[in-house]
Amino acid sequence: MADNSTSPGHATRTVETTRGVLTYAQLAPLLAERVLAVEEHIATGGFSELPLDGDLLLHLHKSISGDLVPDWAGRWRTVAVKVGAHEPPAPHEVPVLIRLYADDLAARLAHLDESTLLETLAFAEGRLLSIHPFFDFNGRVTRLWLREFLRRLELPPVDLVPTVPKDEPAYFTALRAGDALDWKPLAAIWRQRIENFSA
Repeated sequence: MADNSTSPGHATRTVETTRGVLTYAQLAPLLAERVLAVEEHIATGGFSELPLDGDLLLHLHKSISGDLVPDWAGRWRTVAVKVGAHEPPAPHEVPVLIRLYADDLAARLAHLDESTLLETLAFAEGRLLSIHPFFDFNGRVTRLWLREFLRRLELPPVDLVPTVPKDEPAYFTALRAGDALDWKPLAAIWRQRIENFSA
């Protein structure tokens, strides 16, 4: 199993997989292949009939890691973790928090308009990352979730990670604000993502 720390140093962290103990550098291309396959499925509407809920999140996680880490793929985390300075909720809280997250997201979508779009996108990303529902690969699953979310809203496939190093501090600061349920910084990043795509 992977180390519980999610601090920097991915190249030296290791994960027990069906292919042996792999470093994150060795695991990354295997995950990338699976992520690409899921992205292609999303692009063709393969998940269109499924609700945006915890079951879909579990399915996405299992799709990218089920054959690599079958012991915990497609399952909510059962251990406490730390992500930088952020301590996500205790593992026993994750199922309820994900259900509340999905309900909140559905309510936001039911009343979505131009004035609430950016905050809804920020909430969809930031709250999920803050809950950190999986033992690992949360970032990848969140990006797949957002791909499906954007497709359903008929929004462009914007870049979901900073494309240049100078943009990383603002992104991580916005995520920290999201941990405190302040969506304004992340909403501003969403505005920039959409403007950059349209430029």
